[in-house]
Amino acid sequence: MPRPRTWKLVTVGLAGFLAGLVALDRLCPPDLSRYRARSSLVLDSRDEILRGYTTQDGMWRIGARVDDVSARYLELLQGYEDGRFAWHPGVDPLAAARAGAQWLTAGRVVSGGSTLTMQVARLLEPHPRTIVGKLFEMARALQLEARFSKAEILSMYLTLAPYGGNLEGVRAAALAYFGKEPRHLTDAQAALLIAIPQSPNRHRPDIDPATARAARDKVLRRLVERGRLTAAQGREASEEAVPLRRAAMPFMAVHLADRLARSAPAGAVVATHIDRGLQEAVESLAAREATWFDDGATIAVLVVENAGRRVRAYLGGTDFMAPAGQVDLARAVRSPGSTLKPFIYGFGLDDLAIQPETLIDDRPAHFGDYAPQNFDRDFHGTVTVRQALQQSLNLPAIALLDRVGPQRFAAALRTAGLTLVFPQRDPRPGLPLALGGVGMTLSDLTMAYAALADRGRVLPLAVQRGAPDDGAGERLISAAAAAQLTRILAASPLPDALVSGSIDRTHRWIAFKTGTSYGFRDAWALGYSARHTIGVWVGRADGTPRPGRYGRNVAAPLLFKLFDLLPAGEADALPGLPADAIAAVSTVDLPAGLRRFGSVRGVGGSADPLRIAFPPSGATVELPPDDSGQRPSLAVTAGGGRPPYRWLVNGRPIPSDRLRPTAFWSPDGAGYVEIRVIDQEGDSAHVDARIR
Repeated sequence: MPRPRTWKLVTVGLAGFLAGLVALDRLCPPDLSRYRARSSLVLDSRDEILRGYTTQDGMWRIGARVDDVSARYLELLQGYEDGRFAWHPGVDPLAAARAGAQWLTAGRVVSGGSTLTMQVARLLEPHPRTIVGKLFEMARALQLEARFSKAEILSMYLTLAPYGGNLEGVRAAALAYFGKEPRHLTDAQAALLIAIPQSPNRHRPDIDPATARAARDKVLRRLVERGRLTAAQGREASEEAVPLRRAAMPFMAVHLADRLARSAPAGAVVATHIDRGLQEAVESLAAREATWFDDGATIAVLVVENAGRRVRAYLGGTDFMAPAGQVDLARAVRSPGSTLKPFIYGFGLDDLAIQPETLIDDRPAHFGDYAPQNFDRDFHGTVTVRQALQQSLNLPAIALLDRVGPQRFAAALRTAGLTLVFPQRDPRPGLPLALGGVGMTLSDLTMAYAALADRGRVLPLAVQRGAPDDGAGERLISAAAAAQLTRILAASPLPDALVSGSIDRTHRWIAFKTGTSYGFRDAWALGYSARHTIGVWVGRADGTPRPGRYGRNVAAPLLFKLFDLLPAGEADALPGLPADAIAAVSTVDLPAGLRRFGSVRGVGGSADPLRIAFPPSGATVELPPDDSGQRPSLAVTAGGGRPPYRWLVNGRPIPSDRLRPTAFWSPDGAGYVEIRVIDQEGDSAHVDARIR
């Protein structure tokens, strides 16, 4: 028996050896940088790839976990490559002994004896296939097994295994060779993906299909011998053809995917709300429609689910490879034409200036030097507000915006989260705002119309899953105004390009509005139902005019075809009017003050039209505090018109003796203000001034 001192020396030596191994493991951990340098991915709502991107070294290295592949593939992989993977510690002693004996007997390497863990070690840190390299693999395999679970080690193999060219990982290979995810592989396809990594460039089916087939069939025979496949399954799989070329990688919602990928770290996986089936249908429909254009025009589309404002389809243009095709036209700033008119009417409804049955004049009028005309160059006399909006008449909308106040209207849109871009030469909102005198995006307009479907509440569009909730949103107009606008827009006449019987309004009500920018550069159609909102833009990316192409004949027909792609079962009733809304079926049912909107300035105006005598427009007014330290008052004075007068500053009423033309207002501080006065006839005048 060894003496106690000998045992002590052995124990100390063993402890020192183990401590040295632990220290070496800590000093030289496995290098996982290749495993972490993966392709960036943008996913749909079901975690399928919309678009992927190569890594910085040009590889398709798509991350794959055990859950991403079929259990059948994993069974066949382990049955062929490493039957004892589940229990060995990274090195299979039986396989290593067999490989060593074969080497000694044959004088050359007959089988490597590599486990899947050892293969992962080589894939993480490529090195020459020598005896020293094999020992290095064994050491690294032990390290990997000590640090990671079997599922994690398998995930590394599934991500890094080479498949020829710039393909790495089973997901990239399955998509490139079969156009499918690896969870849907057949036995023959699984066998081919097991065979290729053994000699990636020689076994590539797109380069040498005969060699690839032979390698696959060898795998199938071995699996039959080992009892992993029946003889019948092996024969059936061997009869399946091998792919002759690589398929294109997923390439959908590309403009959105590019934007999300650019804003995320390299190798990130971004999950979206995009419905892949709907996205594919939208892209196909838009591509077919675009073939009718002979001037290089393209189409942008957004489909939004009203609940949560989830973006279910996103098209930034129909041909990504065309000149300027990479421009995301869903976010391009363009003139919105008449698409803001419903919101102007919404403000008028909330101000109790109008109701749907209120009479309003569509006659020639001048607003200072501004003399707008209708799209058809004609005037329609006296119409109801309902008719004015449905026919998109310009004069009534401008007269109403003059009453509401363009600065107040623009400020409210901005407060709700909408971006308005005014020309640098004249950045202040004016009456042309009603006809498209501002820049907006399809994304923002779609967001605004979704608010009409949701009781006037604006919420940001939700593209990414897991994004923080933006809360209750911002109310742009009241629920009553939104309901009244919906009823008006849902009864709008259909575009002439649609056959009247082709739209079944009992299946789904659709409230919609079209618009055309100056010079026929932009054609718009925005529409919403109980559950979805769709925005359509048609035009050229470079803004070239397209005479004769306008919203009703180009964008609106496509809008209705897009609604046909949505699930059936939306035959919900139109939203009811809230209890505080004024319900009137005709003009005579309205209160006397709402039966007719005040006449606009111009033809038919009074001899002494309403105006603001003080302060003059554009003036800077200095108001020093008085001796008592109280806030100073500004006297505002009206000229012309007929009392009583109602005064508003920045859209808010101020106290006044309504029979007198002068009112006094105490500003909260310095800055620009809009001052407006409205008289008995409903005429209004306003000035912009600066308080200092």
